[in-house]
Amino acid sequence: MRHKLVRISLILAVAVAASAQQTHFDNNTPSVDRLRSHITYLASDKLEGRRTGSPGADAAAEYIAREFSRIGLRRSIGRDLPGMSILEADSPRRYMQEFPFVSGVTLGKKNSMLFTTAPQARAQEETTGSKPSGASTSQDLRLGEDWMPLGFSSSATLTNTPGVFVGYGIKADEMNYDDYANAQVSGRVAIALAGTPDGDNPHGKFAHYEGVRGKAIAARNSGAAALIVIASETDFKDARLSHLSYDNSSGEAGLPVVVISRQAAAQMLGLENLAMLARIENTVAAWVQGGGPMQKGNKPWGVTTNFRPEIFGMVAITTEIIRQNAPAYNVVGILDGSDPILKKEVIVIGAHYDHLGRGGEGSLATREGEIHHGADDNASGVAGMLELARLFARNRMILKRTIVFIAFSGEEEGLLGSNFYVNHPIEPLDSTVAMINMDMIGRMKDNKLIIGGVGTAQQWREWIQAENTELVGSRGPEGLKRVTAAAKFTLSLNDDGYGPSDHSSFYAKKVPVLFFFTGSHEDYHKPTDTADKINYADEARVVSFVFSLVRTIDSNSQRPAYAVAKSDSQGRSMGFRVYLGTIPNYSESNDGLRLDGVREDSPAAKAGLMAGDRVIRMAGREVHNVSDYTYVLGEMKAGQEYEIEIVRGTETLKLKITPLARK
Repeated sequence: MRHKLVRISLILAVAVAASAQQTHFDNNTPSVDRLRSHITYLASDKLEGRRTGSPGADAAAEYIAREFSRIGLRRSIGRDLPGMSILEADSPRRYMQEFPFVSGVTLGKKNSMLFTTAPQARAQEETTGSKPSGASTSQDLRLGEDWMPLGFSSSATLTNTPGVFVGYGIKADEMNYDDYANAQVSGRVAIALAGTPDGDNPHGKFAHYEGVRGKAIAARNSGAAALIVIASETDFKDARLSHLSYDNSSGEAGLPVVVISRQAAAQMLGLENLAMLARIENTVAAWVQGGGPMQKGNKPWGVTTNFRPEIFGMVAITTEIIRQNAPAYNVVGILDGSDPILKKEVIVIGAHYDHLGRGGEGSLATREGEIHHGADDNASGVAGMLELARLFARNRMILKRTIVFIAFSGEEEGLLGSNFYVNHPIEPLDSTVAMINMDMIGRMKDNKLIIGGVGTAQQWREWIQAENTELVGSRGPEGLKRVTAAAKFTLSLNDDGYGPSDHSSFYAKKVPVLFFFTGSHEDYHKPTDTADKINYADEARVVSFVFSLVRTIDSNSQRPAYAVAKSDSQGRSMGFRVYLGTIPNYSESNDGLRLDGVREDSPAAKAGLMAGDRVIRMAGREVHNVSDYTYVLGEMKAGQEYEIEIVRGTETLKLKITPLARK
């Protein structure tokens, strides 16, 4: 009990000291009205969801930059030049750090697909017993009506090439399942059904293999020259794959990948009508779900083991996919410190302003096309950052260190903006003492505040606990006034410095981080994440908490001591059975997967992998991008040693890595 009383006394003492420090600040209360105004604009229909590289995102960036200018933050990019007009000098672009971004893809003029059929359909051959005779016929398939290249398809030309039916085009080593077994697909066009034998069941055993990227990788690894996917929908225009879209987080597939209509597929398979195609699909799905005749054997089993419909014809394909480069921006404003020595050190306060536009990749909405407003994700974090900038600017003479405020873009595509910043910092990273990140801080429930990165600096827990303690006065039994300690928030603290937001980029560079988050909700990544659902009063309390904590960091002459945080990553399986401990870079690439970081004491660290390495081959498979990497990861087994080939600088190295089983 004596020790407990001592601890309580120390907490009270720290809390009183912290409270005394804050009295030097003027008007340090966040404005609920300002938070509401910022979020209402950023989450408005006018900005159309702020998808990176879009006009809506550019409008959001200009809004943030003008707020920085109005608040009085120093412009971060460029300098005033002789003869520059007032308009040019005050341009919001002076706050913007541009980084490269592929915003989408368009079709070139050379896309074509020709199917040359045999003179007789298979049904006639089976009925008459005769062999096809006469001249072949060719059908020029109509782009957008009969077929469509996928956005991640490579651009290439294939002359008349035989096709091979490969079932669902799935290769799943853990189930000893391989649709390419005995398919003889090398140098040919693989033709696969969309989806999986599980149908619409998201919890089926093949759910992990539903994506077309995985099918494309399996086709490429099997030596196929191209992949054709048969649409699931009868009306081709209703097929999701028929709408050209692009996922910025990965590169090209390494081979042409196209989707064709069911009518064109029936013709390729020599079928008289769509009912026969549906019968084939049902038969194949039932056969796979029933286990297949070779499931218990040692050889891989799959659709092509005993079901090999012949492709009646030859395929010629030309794909031309043009990637559209669009500028994307981090918005950076600087508030200089006043201490002659400490002002050379930097505290970064950040939040991402991009969201999901009108849906598509990353959306959890049932249909595409509606504006995803992103009020909580992450207009709430940007509004909090702008309020912090305003509050600190009003008290700039008290600040010792320099504060850099950053609104990141490209977060939803894989931390693109923050990753670019840490590799092209405005202020040196070795002078950055801490990074404070706010992402989704507007929907607090039950007074719960989640803080990540607590294990990345030795002082974080003590400072957070002190800041969360407030003094409450009450009357005792004899009418005497009591002062007791109470908690401001019900805190949920997480040690890990990595996570699905921009602080991860900084922690990978060994910068102590803190991540503020009020929890997910049913509107996450949906159009219904709107400004009217924000809990503005509690968001103001969170901003006030962050303000006081940053003040504590700033007022201490010693910078936070970086620490290696305990990882909880093995608890989040992400659909994989094994754990390596790598932090992949999600920028588009076609020359290997670059690692942003490696977790301490992980299989990757023990293998000798380092941040900056580029993985080009793993477990006998080529790795061009993050999609290839995750595909190979899904094939690996815990406890088995694999070779991993990397490029480090100008060297190519081969290392050995043994994955761990996920907990």
